[in-house]
Amino acid sequence: MIGLAPLGRIFLRRQPTDMRKSFDGLSGIVRGELKQDPLAGDLFVFVNRRRDFVKALYWDRDGLALWAKRLARGRFAPRPDGPPEIGRDELVLLLEGVRARVVSRSPRWHAC
Repeated sequence: MIGLAPLGRIFLRRQPTDMRKSFDGLSGIVRGELKQDPLAGDLFVFVNRRRDFVKALYWDRDGLALWAKRLARGRFAPRPDGPPEIGRDELVLLLEGVRARVVSRSPRWHAC
């Protein structure tokens, strides 16, 4: 798993991305479409059209870093709708290949 700073946000581009893009191309998508700064310390996740390849772009203290994962079998299953910012739980589910239709936490017991 990627070692992330505890305060970094995670953004998922839900539209298919051309995986031939590298640092500059993905940074352009971050600036142009997501309206974010790729040097801010956040993680930006991109998935290809077939949903079997994912790339993550992030600032790593002294430069941009690019992480990639290609599945041998199966597909990544991000929800097609929703906001671009996701939580760590949704990122872990995405990278593990879990299809989450409804994700909710159990209600907690509270003393009155």
